[in-house]
Amino acid sequence: MSDDLDQLIKDIEQQEARLVFPGFTEADAWALGCLLVNLATERRLPVAIDIRRGQQQLFHAGLPGSSADNDTWIERKVRVVYRFGASSYLVGRRLAAHGRQLDASQGADPTLFAAHGGAFPVRLANAGVIGVVTVSGLPQADDHALVVEAIETFLAVD
Repeated sequence: MSDDLDQLIKDIEQQEARLVFPGFTEADAWALGCLLVNLATERRLPVAIDIRRGQQQLFHAGLPGSSADNDTWIERKVRVVYRFGASSYLVGRRLAAHGRQLDASQGADPTLFAAHGGAFPVRLANAGVIGVVTVSGLPQADDHALVVEAIETFLAVD
């Protein structure tokens, strides 16, 4: 494993450890979704944004330049978070560190699962992963970074 990849994995693990929600209501999903839309609109990013709690979609937006293909990527990334309990980017980077990718050897059909950045767990203290915030439309590191930036702002965490 390269030192850069090892450090990236540690950085993502630290993000997940500190970005824990005290609760997560429909109003929280709306506010976080609107924050993401504002960030993406200001930067003219062609993304789709999706927020879920359990199996319920609480927020979804397709911005100019996004397409139905982004919605398919969202579905695949969300499945990774729920299955592995970690961000889709972290799962993908951990696999890459071992020269592997998410596929049938892990019991995951690549047409249904995508270990590419952009889906971040909504984790509650003492409850675990209860939802997912996802962005699709940019390179995977950028999808992930946008979600993290929005959650940091929403939670007022540095």
